[in-house]
Amino acid sequence: MGRESQTSRVENERTLVLERVFDAPQSVLFNVYSSAEHLKHWWGPKGWEVPYCKVDFKVGGVWHYCMKCVDKNQGSYYGMESWGKAIYKNISAPQKIEYTDYFSDKDANVNKDLPTTDSVVEFVPMGEKTKMVTRATYATPEGLKTVMDMGMMEGISQTWDRLDEHLATLK
Repeated sequence: MGRESQTSRVENERTLVLERVFDAPQSVLFNVYSSAEHLKHWWGPKGWEVPYCKVDFKVGGVWHYCMKCVDKNQGSYYGMESWGKAIYKNISAPQKIEYTDYFSDKDANVNKDLPTTDSVVEFVPMGEKTKMVTRATYATPEGLKTVMDMGMMEGISQTWDRLDEHLATLK
């Protein structure tokens, strides 16, 4: 489907809503979003790999991961690591996953200097396809601005392009 089916909007000045239709059934899309063996293939922007990904997929469970830039063309980002930690708050398979996402270090210590994201990911069936709707809510409008200034929109678009590519390998 690609980016042409991706939309975004900001609600209440602190929630970024993104939607995109993927060419996969709801159960498949839910599975690739909730499993380390799949996430490591598509999570993160182009030119980044996931050398570490551990998922304890249950309410209260932790998803801890590292994205590392492996693309020399990305200049000063090359070799950079970005660690994240998410704690699952609600799981309604295969319709919805809710989690709180934090910037962290390799030991899963939360970086309190960067904004926390409350994420809700919905998987809406559309026949053989699925619309994924994500709502990323920040405590303040400044928190949303911080991650937008870090290039989040382009990073999400590239991540979802990689998800499209990964889904194609599962057919």
